[in-house]
Amino acid sequence: MQEKFFTKNDSGFVCGNCGKEVPPLGYSSRNHCPYCLYSRHLDVNPGDRASECGALMRPIAVTTHPKKGFVITHKCVKCGAERPNKMQSDDDTALLIRLTNPYNMEEYK
Repeated sequence: MQEKFFTKNDSGFVCGNCGKEVPPLGYSSRNHCPYCLYSRHLDVNPGDRASECGALMRPIAVTTHPKKGFVITHKCVKCGAERPNKMQSDDDTALLIRLTNPYNMEEYK
């Protein structure tokens, strides 16, 4: 039997960084806050909620991909794990664009 590496888990949450209410996406698993782009280290594989860490994950880089659009790299503030995450349709596009410049990442911490 083939192991499943993606579990749809589209639930809303309150952001642990900015405190805003984040609604479900409706079409994919919600991974990060669309307002401040922070995430939480909850998954081992996308959507499984199997990580024991649970700490905040800070966006450390935003790059562009020809097919995926903006890709946010998150780094866990506790254990240092890094994960790439595709942007979502309701992400703050102005913030994503600003953070594609690595110099702006330093002031964003």
